[in-house]
Amino acid sequence: MLLKQDNQTTTILDKPKTISTKIRILKKNNKKIAKTRRQRGYNWENTIVKRFNGLEDWNAFRLGSPSVGLPDVLAVSNKNGTIFTIEAKSGTLTTLQVPYDQIIRCLKWIETFELYKTRKVILAFKFLSKKRIGLGKYESRELREFFKVWDESRNITDCICTYAGETFAFENGQRTKINLKDHPMPFKSKHQIIS
Repeated sequence: MLLKQDNQTTTILDKPKTISTKIRILKKNNKKIAKTRRQRGYNWENTIVKRFNGLEDWNAFRLGSPSVGLPDVLAVSNKNGTIFTIEAKSGTLTTLQVPYDQIIRCLKWIETFELYKTRKVILAFKFLSKKRIGLGKYESRELREFFKVWDESRNITDCICTYAGETFAFENGQRTKINLKDHPMPFKSKHQIIS
């Protein structure tokens, strides 16, 4: 604040926001947005783990932060000889993307556990019941979940899933339609859409 004196009166003037102040405010807002996005992701991972652990023959674990190079979720059924590495994405947009390096780390895990006869990389997409239409503006929509199986015969690229359940490879700035199969999960979910 600035003080302005005229004869015997003192007036307090608001200091105009400087560029550095605006940058600080933007950084603070971006941190809040990133925290919210991470929280949504953690909640979705925890939901998947709870669903698997609610089944008699399954055990699932949230493996930690992406910085340690692990899949989001590991689900195992020793009785059925099955292991899933799951990359979970959740959001309010009309598309969700899994980067290629996250697919690579999931593939490395299932390649390691050769004793399991069924080994799959599952991309779990959750489109929240609110769609972002602007900064802090949302509209209601149907909550949708898709569980797509990564096709190991494909070249590894970023993968995009749309709210309609369509999947695309994203490489060199170009989208190419790919048909990843929906995987019927062993647990029940009223929001799972099989496209």
